[in-house]
Amino acid sequence: MQVTTKAIVLSSLKYGDTSLIVKAFTQTDGLKSYLLKGVLASKKGKLKAAYFLPLTQLELTATHKNKGTLETIREVKVLNPYKSLHTNIVKNSLVLFLAEMLGNSIQEEQQDASLYNYLEYSMQWLDSNETIANFHLLFLLNLTKFLGFYPEESEGINSYFDLQEGQFVASPTLNPLIENENVASFKRLLGINFDALKGIKIAKGIRESLLKSVILYFELHLHGFRKPKSLAVLNAVFD
Repeated sequence: MQVTTKAIVLSSLKYGDTSLIVKAFTQTDGLKSYLLKGVLASKKGKLKAAYFLPLTQLELTATHKNKGTLETIREVKVLNPYKSLHTNIVKNSLVLFLAEMLGNSIQEEQQDASLYNYLEYSMQWLDSNETIANFHLLFLLNLTKFLGFYPEESEGINSYFDLQEGQFVASPTLNPLIENENVASFKRLLGINFDALKGIKIAKGIRESLLKSVILYFELHLHGFRKPKSLAVLNAVFD
């Protein structure tokens, strides 16, 4: 079946000497993988490797057989071209990290328009804003809404967040916890949008510790989740 759909690139892997395997999250069919034969060798073809950088927003005309095999792309054009995501070293490091997190988190080959719209808006916001030190923390926390394990907010004074249970607790448990000075910063990130990041300051050490906890949170709640290899690069850029 031929479809025309918006898509956001999650990864691009070289296959052989001249081809690419591209994994993308599509607006119409969820996660899809495509084989782009000869794209690295052809300079005149409709498909160019530069279109498939991580988190690029595309419009694809593709053939979807929906049999769990690699699909094919007939035509492609870039939507919402980025001004800074792939040229600013900090933003590009964020993009590589978040693309890897998304690739390890999204597993469904089914439509999820709300998730697609969130990813589309988030990347456009990141491209056009400069207060981004805590962007990835908020992005990942908000992503859990769509994946089904957003932290359960609580009333009252609860000094710990139980990562296994996904809720705040008043006293320590045997499960992994967010605690001590990290809890206050974690709470400030819940229930806000990206524009509110301008008013939130988090020390570098706490930010790194929170990110490790958030990654563990994903690992505890997503079957088969793999820790991102790009985390070390991200930490180095923010150092």
